[in-house]
Amino acid sequence: MKKNITIRSNQLDISLKIKKIITKKFSEYGYDISEEFTDKTSLVISIGGDGSFLRAARELDFPDVPFFCINTGHLGFFAEILPDEKEIDYFIDSYVNNDFEINELPLLEIDITNKVHSVRDYAINELVVRGNRSRTAHLKLFVNGNFMETFSGDGLILSTSTGSTAYNYSAGGSIVDNRLKIMQITPISPISTNAFRSFTSSIILPAEDSEISLNPEYKFDNSILIVIDGEEKKFQNITSIKSRQANKRIKLLRLRDYEFWNRVYMKFLKTYDYKENERKNF
Repeated sequence: MKKNITIRSNQLDISLKIKKIITKKFSEYGYDISEEFTDKTSLVISIGGDGSFLRAARELDFPDVPFFCINTGHLGFFAEILPDEKEIDYFIDSYVNNDFEINELPLLEIDITNKVHSVRDYAINELVVRGNRSRTAHLKLFVNGNFMETFSGDGLILSTSTGSTAYNYSAGGSIVDNRLKIMQITPISPISTNAFRSFTSSIILPAEDSEISLNPEYKFDNSILIVIDGEEKKFQNITSIKSRQANKRIKLLRLRDYEFWNRVYMKFLKTYDYKENERKNF
């Protein structure tokens, strides 16, 4: 059995305190703790916010081991527990006794092509395609090779069901249960006038047999801004951006009491005083 746990943490004081506590407790059970991923790693613990988890998954190239997230950030939708020592004990006891489930989340596979070459990337939450320097983006949208529209507006979000609660939701897209394998196309400030006609609501497609293609139309310059899971990327002379469900998965360790819609309520509707919780527990 693998006995190594990799811990990735941001540098907040509360995160570093949690890291020390977890290191001590798991070491007492005979686990080796490291900051680097090894071939013996059985679990990656991410301490921070959602951004910390997304960065860790990308930096580790979406490894085939589960992640467990502890929220010391703001929303923390991916996080399973808060920085509370009782919750940490519950998590460790569950892990040691194999009392948990693994939630596998499909990724978006993204091919970005210009006249010279093509680059492949992956997203857990979303791909965002925008006009550079706040210019209006003009994007020809195709689904499975079928022309849908020439979008004009700030940009388009292509999200997974996992990403439906992220930027997609802020832009007016639908929250989708992450047990459903879908891709969602959500417009950002679409223009719908006599001159430009664009969809003004999101489109939801089955992920398993759908490919979304975006072909930029350049009216002012040849630069399109691409954001993948919050990380900005600039490319010149893009001719097409294609996205589909990837064969890769990211795994999240879920405790037995995890339920998606309870998580939606807790994170979006219930008021939570994080500063009070931090003061009370540490």
